[in-house]
This record gives sequence, C-alpha cells and structure tokens, in this order.
Amino acid sequence: MELRQLSYFVAVAEELHFGRAAERLHIVQSAVSQQIQRLERELGAELFDRSPRRVRLTAAGERLLPEARSVLGAAEKARAAVARPAGLRLGTSTGLGEHLDRVLAAFAERAPDVPVELHSLPVGERLARVAAGELDAAFVRSAEPPPGIRVLPLWPDPLVAALPATHPLAGRDEIALTDLAALPLALTARRNNPALVDLVLGACRAAGFDPVPGPVGGSLYDTLATIGARPLWTVVYASHARVLRTPRVAYVPFGAPGLALATGLAVPVADPSPHLEELVTACGDHES
Repeated sequence: MELRQLSYFVAVAEELHFGRAAERLHIVQSAVSQQIQRLERELGAELFDRSPRRVRLTAAGERLLPEARSVLGAAEKARAAVARPAGLRLGTSTGLGEHLDRVLAAFAERAPDVPVELHSLPVGERLARVAAGELDAAFVRSAEPPPGIRVLPLWPDPLVAALPATHPLAGRDEIALTDLAALPLALTARRNNPALVDLVLGACRAAGFDPVPGPVGGSLYDTLATIGARPLWTVVYASHARVLRTPRVAYVPFGAPGLALATGLAVPVADPSPHLEELVTACGDHES
C-alpha cells in the first residue's frame, strides 16, 4: 500500500467521480483508475461501486476513508516536522533599538534571498519558542537558558536614565543613581524582564537607597509619556534611547561604573538554522 494510492482513493471518495479526481490531482484519469484497482487487489475488497451514472463508496470504502485520511494527515505532519521554513524566525524585544536595524541590514547583505520573520515577545517566551523549534534564534539579555539552548555573547547594552526634560538633572552630562533617590521609579514588572529589574533595584540598594515606587505596567511608550508629564524616572537601553527621541523626556547616561546588561543570541544546541552562521556574522559586522 502506497501513500499515493491512499491519496488517489481519498480524492475519488470526495469527488465521487474519477474524472474530477484526476483533474484535482493533475494527472490523467487512467492513472487514477489503475492505482485504485491495485489498492483494491491488495486489500481484497472493492472500494467503489462503479456504474455508468455514478460512483459510490462501498461499505469497505466507507470504513477505509477515515483511516486513509488519518494516514495522510500523519504523513503530512511528519514532513512538516522535518521541513525547515525557508526564512529566519528571530525573537526580538523593543529595547534592541538601533542594534536590530543594523543587524538586519548586515544580514540582508549576506543573505539577500532569506526573509526574516520577527517575533517581539517577553524573554521567557522567546527562550521557550527557541527550545520548541518555533524560533530559530532570539536576542536575550542576561537570561538563563533552558536545557538544549545556548546563548552566544554579542555586546553589552548600557542603560541610561529617562526623566522629564524639565527636571534640573536633565541637563547633566551624566548622572549618579543617588541623584535619583527622591524621584519615584517607574519600572516594568519583574516577570516581564527579571534581569533588568534585578539589576536596577540591586544597584539602587548598593548605592544606599530603596527607590521610591512609581507606576508599574503599560508599555515603555506609556511610561515615557507619563514621565513627560510627571516627576518620575526609569531606565532605557542607550541603543533604544537613540531612536526614542521625544522633547518631553531627557536621556542621561549614568556615571562610572554605569549600568549595563549583556546581550546574547539564544540558539538551539541541536539542529541549528542553516542561516545561523550568517546571522552571527551579521551581529559581528554590526558591532565592528
């Protein structure tokens, strides 16, 4: 029994017409008839009641139809499990800013025929999808990879303070964390970015203060809009701040030693994308 024979059988069973089934399969009608006859001989049962006016399934054919569909469906799933998408599926976050633009430009130069599919997701979901084979790679910062995933180091990502443009601190060339102790801190919930939250809160405590809690929740754009109207502060990756210009918010670098998180590329240990080498090289091109 061949998959081709089952495919022909299902087509005839659904069309109840050998000619229409042949047109659907893009083959000649005689080929369909021959393969159905061979299948019937192998099974030892007639599958169709053929008459000059109509074609009907026999009782044996009716019993075979759901099983044939099941076998064909399983075969398609097997093909899909092995086949790799033609493009590159890449997990990202909005905080990558100009890094992402430059990497994509460098990748396009090296692999101009490879489409890139971007997925902006929380870091935990990015890692889970790489582990499940649903993403080929993902940018992550200071994340602990799950089993089967390795993180290739790329570059450090410094953080800057975002505060109202009208605040007296906004005009400085650099700022110390202690300068911000009296201002409420608007920071994302830890579940969204544990590495970032732990870094900022830990640095504040190391500087001798617990930050005043500010509003939590909403997107970064919502937070920046609020900072433009209220005395609050938050942190933004410097690479992102350069593409987030707004007249009501100022971005001020931290003085030494500063705050930074390391960015890496999470990739599967087994069966990596055939485009991974070009992507890693593009990341290096971007940095150089």
